Amino acid sequence: MGDGSLSRAGGNVDASNVLDIYPLNHYYFGSKEALPFKEEETLDHRIQRLKFNYNTHGLRTCVQAVLLVDLFKHPHLLLLQVRHSMYKLPGGRLRPGESEIECLRRKLSSKLSMSEEDDSWEVGECLGMWWRPDYETLIYPFLPPDIKRPKECTKLFLVRLPESCKFIVPKNLKLIAVPLCQVHENFKTYGPIIAGVPQLLSKFSYNKPDTD
Repeated sequence: MGDGSLSRAGGNVDASNVLDIYPLNHYYFGSKEALPFKEEETLDHRIQRLKFNYNTHGLRTCVQAVLLVDLFKHPHLLLLQVRHSMYKLPGGRLRPGESEIECLRRKLSSKLSMSEEDDSWEVGECLGMWWRPDYETLIYPFLPPDIKRPKECTKLFLVRLPESCKFIVPKNLKLIAVPLCQVHENFKTYGPIIAGVPQLLSKFSYNKPDTD
């Protein structure tokens, strides 16, 4: 089925490090009822909320999905645009007792599927982890050695898309495809986590199967 067209030339390629990515026009995009947004809060209120949640539940763990499509013969990352200015990877926070895979499938279904119980998402390996040492906004791709009680951990998982599927997105969100070359180290627009995704994907080669 595949045409063996890899985006990295030369040498032997480990099959586990080859990603099949399919053209954007293979996917259908629809909309559904808007998700409720939290009211905007001041920094002080946010810090107080985070402190309360940490004292109640401990470390806050979030999971996010890296989803890729092909457009103009270049890998594109699927991002959710919020309020026309904020960009996020699909995902969210774990519930108490919930596994990381269960949470990510639940969040993907909530934000990208018609059904809230769609378990067909192919969640793969963890690509990277980011840590928030305190309640401030700074986040790092490592845990500083002097930090014994971090407040948040965000894990990025590769999610392999099928050849075709339907993305049903809440009306107050917008799903967009952004080229990896535009995302790379573009911290100002996308923030450190998204801007670091191309580096996390650097070990992969991209295969564009012949689906005709």
